[in-house]
Amino acid sequence: MRRSFRFARQLLSALQYQEHNCSVSLLKRQQTLLVDGNCTTSICRAINSVDTNRFLSPKLIISRALSTEAAKISNGDVNRGGPLVEYERKIAAGELVDGDSCQVGTLRELQRLYDEIVESADTCKLDRYAASDKSGRSRWLWSRFLPQSSYSPVKGLYLYGGVGTGKTMLMDLFFNQLPCNWRKKRIHFHDFMLNVHSRLQKHKGVADPLEVVAGEISDEAILLCLDEFMVTDVADALILNRLFRHLFSNGIILVATSNRAPDNLYEGGLQRDLFLPFIATLKERCVVHEIGSLVDYRKMTSAEQGFYFVGKDLSGLLKLKFQELVGEQTAGPQEVEVVMGRTLQVPLGADGCAYFSFEELCDKPLGAADYFGLFKNFHTLALEGVPIFGLHNRTAAYRFVTLVDVMYENRARLLCTAEGSPLELFRKVVTVSDAKQMAPRTSTRSRRNDDSDLCVDNELGFAKDRTISRLTEMNSKEYLEHHAAILTEKQLLQEDVNANAVLG
Repeated sequence: MRRSFRFARQLLSALQYQEHNCSVSLLKRQQTLLVDGNCTTSICRAINSVDTNRFLSPKLIISRALSTEAAKISNGDVNRGGPLVEYERKIAAGELVDGDSCQVGTLRELQRLYDEIVESADTCKLDRYAASDKSGRSRWLWSRFLPQSSYSPVKGLYLYGGVGTGKTMLMDLFFNQLPCNWRKKRIHFHDFMLNVHSRLQKHKGVADPLEVVAGEISDEAILLCLDEFMVTDVADALILNRLFRHLFSNGIILVATSNRAPDNLYEGGLQRDLFLPFIATLKERCVVHEIGSLVDYRKMTSAEQGFYFVGKDLSGLLKLKFQELVGEQTAGPQEVEVVMGRTLQVPLGADGCAYFSFEELCDKPLGAADYFGLFKNFHTLALEGVPIFGLHNRTAAYRFVTLVDVMYENRARLLCTAEGSPLELFRKVVTVSDAKQMAPRTSTRSRRNDDSDLCVDNELGFAKDRTISRLTEMNSKEYLEHHAAILTEKQLLQEDVNANAVLG
């Protein structure tokens, strides 16, 4: 009886505390809305270059066919917003030019999702200042007493298609059109999973740490946008079903981009039968939409303007280019923090530029966590000696693919020497389907050697197209100009911070 009385008193106290927090949260919300005003931002910026009209970054390309779709929406409600309306505004302002009409269907889906979310914002509890202040662990504790499930009335969206078709650009535009006081988060899938594993480590000893982690994530964001959704790691595959079952139960709305259809995720992976329930859950909670474009807009940039050098014995040239970027600073060994107490040794580093040999960065047991840690501290990588990939160095090829993904996500600059062009690097990496279609080899010794090093790997064979596409864009004039603009902006911001510190 005494225990029951104590629980009832704690429950009453918690309810009173929650009522107090609601009034405080409402006051915070009113104050913030007065300060913030219109805080949506544009993700597209025209590049000041004589080649702008001829070669545009893929993030600036869009179809004129969208004008009609956007007009239908804007004529219906002058106050209505969303991705289609924003596209119409950008086209009218000359910020966007004609592009791929296949993206129109994708924009319809994004507009549909935008409208449904705006209409159900209160039900979905998107306003961060009206949401509960309970932490993920506290949520888990309360769920022991008051178990409940609250699926979102709005289905999410899973966008998939070929490389360079604008998936990330479209998702980012959708994301940036939503109010910034909403609980929303946009993150690369690699980074998301690293964050999940870090949280799991923190909650060791809890009966169901995945439920606690899901509670924390959903407290921070109800709308979760994951870029480049792909599963290659067995540890990730085994926890995704339970993790997202908890997340969806907490009302999460998922928007994801991927190169793969849901049914092809983790294809051929270890213990895939345990992963299949996640695919079913994903298709149940998200509208699946394919971007049917066959155009890779990254390859429409003015390539071969960067620092990608093909050939052997080019170490001296790469070090010379590295020293030009570093300037008068002296490069030396450095150490950067990664995650969970781990560190990464940088052989040479100075002024935001790091120098590695391929073996030091891709032949060692490193992963996405190490690469994210590296590019939180450096904006430029000089990589010496990228080899032709085949069966003998398949693991290193996987790491190189991950490295390029992380660099691209962070808009980092790459200087490298390689044994071949981006396309030639992966010539010996094929999918099972590609291998079956290859012409029979002759019996010459060179042909036999080629066959012996042929890497038949569905996951790597699928990922190589994305890597080739990204390497091509990262080597373009437009990408490097964008990188330089980001650096200039950061430097100006840092100068303002330093000036304010002196005045303070």
